[in-house]
Amino acid sequence: MVLGLGLVWPAAQAAVERETFEVSVTIPTADFYVLPVDPQLVQTEQVLAYNPVSSQLATLRAPFEVKNVGGAIGARLDQQPFIYNGTDRVDLRVTFNQVELGLAQSQVVSSADARPGKRVMLEIAAIKPDDDYKPGRYYGTVHMVFDAIAP
Repeated sequence: MVLGLGLVWPAAQAAVERETFEVSVTIPTADFYVLPVDPQLVQTEQVLAYNPVSSQLATLRAPFEVKNVGGAIGARLDQQPFIYNGTDRVDLRVTFNQVELGLAQSQVVSSADARPGKRVMLEIAAIKPDDDYKPGRYYGTVHMVFDAIAP
């Protein structure tokens, strides 16, 4: 006698996972660029941490790669930088390569440093009000403009 066993498996449901994400790149010209080392700097909101013990806001510091084969690099602010909670305003001081930026253009990298390329620091610091910081959620935007300065 021959005995046959037949195994029947129920139809298996295939598991499927899908992921969607965006990919981008900025490839600068070889002649002029001003780019953050960490691209997330300009893609995500930056938090100035508050220290309740010292009543101070942390300074944002971020390195940038800069280059201009044709001369120096200039920078300016497009508008006065500040953070605001709907009632109270805190002004910000912005320096690039240790040069404080204002609404008028300033040279921030010399042609001697810009020609081969250099890594420099951006710093954004809160200017503490005379009557201290007021409670609230503050938001703001810093608009910087960089220009190639011909010799």
